[in-house]
Amino acid sequence: MRQNIVCQFSAILFVGLTAYSTLSPQGYAAHSREKPPNIVLILADDLGYGDIGCFGQQTLQTPRLNDMARQGMRFTQFYAGSTICGPSRSVLLTGKHTGHTAVRGNITEPVAVQPEQLTLSSVLKEAGYATACIGKWGVGTPDNITNPNDIGFDHFFGYVNMWHAHNFYPEFLIRNGHIQQLQNKVGVEWEKWRDSKLPDWGTGVADKRVQYAPDLFVEDALHFIRINRDRPFFLFFSMNVPHANNEVIENGMEVPALDELALKDWPEPEKGFAAMIRNIDRDTGRILDLLKELGIEENTMVVFTSDNGPHEEGGHDPEFFNSNGELRGIKRDLYEGGIRVPTIVRWPSTVDFDSVSDHIGYFGDFVATAADLAGVETPEGLDSISFAPTLKGHPELQKKHEYLYWEYYERGGMQAVRFGNWKAIRQPMHSGTIELFDLSKDTLEEHDSALNHPELVSLAGEYMNNSHEADSNWKIRPSRDD
Repeated sequence: MRQNIVCQFSAILFVGLTAYSTLSPQGYAAHSREKPPNIVLILADDLGYGDIGCFGQQTLQTPRLNDMARQGMRFTQFYAGSTICGPSRSVLLTGKHTGHTAVRGNITEPVAVQPEQLTLSSVLKEAGYATACIGKWGVGTPDNITNPNDIGFDHFFGYVNMWHAHNFYPEFLIRNGHIQQLQNKVGVEWEKWRDSKLPDWGTGVADKRVQYAPDLFVEDALHFIRINRDRPFFLFFSMNVPHANNEVIENGMEVPALDELALKDWPEPEKGFAAMIRNIDRDTGRILDLLKELGIEENTMVVFTSDNGPHEEGGHDPEFFNSNGELRGIKRDLYEGGIRVPTIVRWPSTVDFDSVSDHIGYFGDFVATAADLAGVETPEGLDSISFAPTLKGHPELQKKHEYLYWEYYERGGMQAVRFGNWKAIRQPMHSGTIELFDLSKDTLEEHDSALNHPELVSLAGEYMNNSHEADSNWKIRPSRDD
């Protein structure tokens, strides 16, 4: 028995409107014969490798995600595009690693994926899919509020600016390039994220809390699925939890209700964090239930993953629930805990039930995989390999990366490569000493093997040097990203 291999980039396309979901007759007719799988990509924000039960979590309860894993495939060596949100999403959308992609960090200057650049969404839209992104955009700092629609999404509903997404009770959200006012009233404004004609993204702690953005997002995602049930669709459901409201230092883990978790003898931020994990699990289950109700679950690939490792903001301590599992490092590290992410793919008609893959892949592979599943040619010039053979139960046909590459511009900059069982990290970027770890024996990256394998250190340095393309937008900085 197998599950549908539609597991890559389903995202929760904002579905409050019907206009954005219209598919051209030519596009739909061209794909109606072999109807390609629907794709739902659910992306959690700052969820650690060890935060869900099927990846080792012992305290927090995630029954729906555990069931999803039993009904599909767990990827145990899958990586985010970066160790922070903006570049990680850029890698996912462009199919290019952080040495090549447009957005390589979180900065306030206007840098974004541009309309002329190929994206995951534009590839699927061209293939006849209705496309939507719902939730946190967070792909750089665009100088307009139509950026998601400009690069291939028929529909967008959420936060265009990543700092705006830190507020769970915003005064407004963006719907297809227009401001949608909410009923929340905020008393403390943040400093403007930049001098702009756009409205203040800022909002601090809401005095009047009525509409919790994550709840609005899942309702729109469900609506999008309902109105596109009869055509191929791609939903990018981009959550902004369990990220913290970084402006609330003591307890930025904001949720509408703690319910039974209020009785726990835990610090308040940890209760909020646990409630966020509970809600992530619940909302993923609601999407899976709707697919079954509509009779389309067999041909829908649902992917669940996270944009980077666990955070330590808003009063949350990643050690409290052992959020990075048996890995070293957290968000903003290039050790495994910062970039290896829990990844599940469910596709009942195609993906083997209760299966586990140690295939080494990363966010950049979503573009090639989506093109493969949609039946179109994979664009050239990408750092992307389709993992469809693995999903379809043919690991012998699976191509492999020679290496995976990451670079990060904070803290003096750092680079990392994964090649085979080896992982190398150089810090500072370009000039630092290279550490070398054998992940087959040293998952915690505790034992530097560089002195014993100078030839591998040299090879890792070549990979790093060859992978970095200079970009005037990206300079090494000492400050910390959000």
